[in-house]
Amino acid sequence: MKRNLLLGATMLAALVAAGAARAEDELVLGYMMAKSGPYVSLANTNEVAVDMAVEEINKKGGINGKKIKVVKFDTAGDPKQATTALRRFAQDDNALAVIGPFSSSEVRTTFPVGEREGIAQMSMASSAPGLTKGFTYGFRNTTDEGRVIDQVIGALKDKKLPTASGAAAYATDDVVSKSIGTVVIPKLFEKYGIPLKGSVDFQLAAFDLSPQVAQLKQMNPDVVGLGSPPEGAINLAKELKRQGVSTRLIGGTTIADPELPKRMDGAGDKLTIGTTFFPDVNATTKAFTEEFGKRTKAAGMNRTDPNQMDASVYDIVYLYSEAMKRAGVTGDKAKLAEERTAIRDQLAKLKDYQALEGSISFTDNDAVKPVYILEVKDGKWTLLDTRMPN
Repeated sequence: MKRNLLLGATMLAALVAAGAARAEDELVLGYMMAKSGPYVSLANTNEVAVDMAVEEINKKGGINGKKIKVVKFDTAGDPKQATTALRRFAQDDNALAVIGPFSSSEVRTTFPVGEREGIAQMSMASSAPGLTKGFTYGFRNTTDEGRVIDQVIGALKDKKLPTASGAAAYATDDVVSKSIGTVVIPKLFEKYGIPLKGSVDFQLAAFDLSPQVAQLKQMNPDVVGLGSPPEGAINLAKELKRQGVSTRLIGGTTIADPELPKRMDGAGDKLTIGTTFFPDVNATTKAFTEEFGKRTKAAGMNRTDPNQMDASVYDIVYLYSEAMKRAGVTGDKAKLAEERTAIRDQLAKLKDYQALEGSISFTDNDAVKPVYILEVKDGKWTLLDTRMPN
């Protein structure tokens, strides 16, 4: 009996030691997902992109001889859940860095916590202006809406497309959309000498936008700066077509849905946006799009075309990998705080890193990368211009 107990204890100790050894051979990243909640239509495929990047890196030998392991938490886009996830990653999972969170509202709550914990976070979607200001561990692989829409208007000017007058339309019940309509669009129209004839607002749940479009019809602007998620853009474009209003809707990343032209049923002609990913840029983006499509189709997902958030989160894994490689990260728990800081410092130094989305650098912890100006023609997105923000 004693012999059996001794043998059992010896085997248990060996298993624990083996598990610890495996843990030491892994570099842990936390990942805040938004697979449920208000952002699900944009975010539910992000996990596919993360898994693709991790598999590719690990297949090539990992980083500094160690494999990447991702621990996941679905925040449902809830700032409170995002804070819970961050603390779990930092305190329980010994994560070296965190992928996410998704939204601007989550970033506002988690960046201060991450600063206290001393762990880097990198958001793939939050685009409200100025969110990284004052934080050294908070990064965004996004381009804020002001810079994106600036490039959209710049492209229209360079292409000598009609911009003699403008108006704004925006959703009041979405923080980023309201900021676009009340702050970003007026400032940019002033910058480019476009008279602002007026503005209309609406709520995202509103189905009938005929009063707002009637006002836009009276204004008769060449361009309408739009602050809205995709659903608002669809409703507005359809009502504009119904009332026979010929104008160009312009926007940023909030409406960068790969399937938007199809969802507009022919109503979105001339809609022009800025985005940080376009599938047909080069062989790399085409290969990513093809593999992504295979995986999402096999998983039975509704959307099989990658959006800019999918590309962004894929690149975040590679950006962290590059930072860990340059920092010589080992995953040693005794060096956890030191290695977290080293990752932060290497990220801040990255210049012209060649990623899926294009050349990426960081300025004030925000990614500087190409903005692809897309225009709807014949029911699909077409590339109007490619621009690099200063």
